[in-house]
Amino acid sequence: MDIGYRLMTIDDYQQAYALWLLCGNGLNDKDDSRKGIDKYLRRNPNTSFVATCDDKVVGVILCGHDGRRGIIQHACVSPDHRRSGIGARLVELALESLKAEGINKVLLVAFKKNEGGNRFWESMGFPLREDLNYRNRALTEMVRIDPDYTKE
Repeated sequence: MDIGYRLMTIDDYQQAYALWLLCGNGLNDKDDSRKGIDKYLRRNPNTSFVATCDDKVVGVILCGHDGRRGIIQHACVSPDHRRSGIGARLVELALESLKAEGINKVLLVAFKKNEGGNRFWESMGFPLREDLNYRNRALTEMVRIDPDYTKE
């Protein structure tokens, strides 16, 4: 299996989006639309990556920063390519790119129900912070694209 790694471009959108859906990433119709991802990649052109096999996207990490903190979003590897180092390599590439841009700290949010993902992030050196409360507020109406989503 020959895996290639490169910066993500908007041309990868369809395959990345299909992979995010397959992996159960929490998506919405605004931020995760082609327009939303294009805006994100234009703002952060050097920090998101894809892994490819036979010209097919098999892994993706959407990563960026606000000038102060990095954030990893929508990282996933196709189920049939997991446990082969692809996820770890994508994280390394993202962290290296953030360091190159002068970012010293990175955060991510993972669903509590994503046990495998949480084990992966722990193994990559991202400990669980239990001293924080995560909060967010939508500034516009959005449709969640997550069949398992339930408001708590």
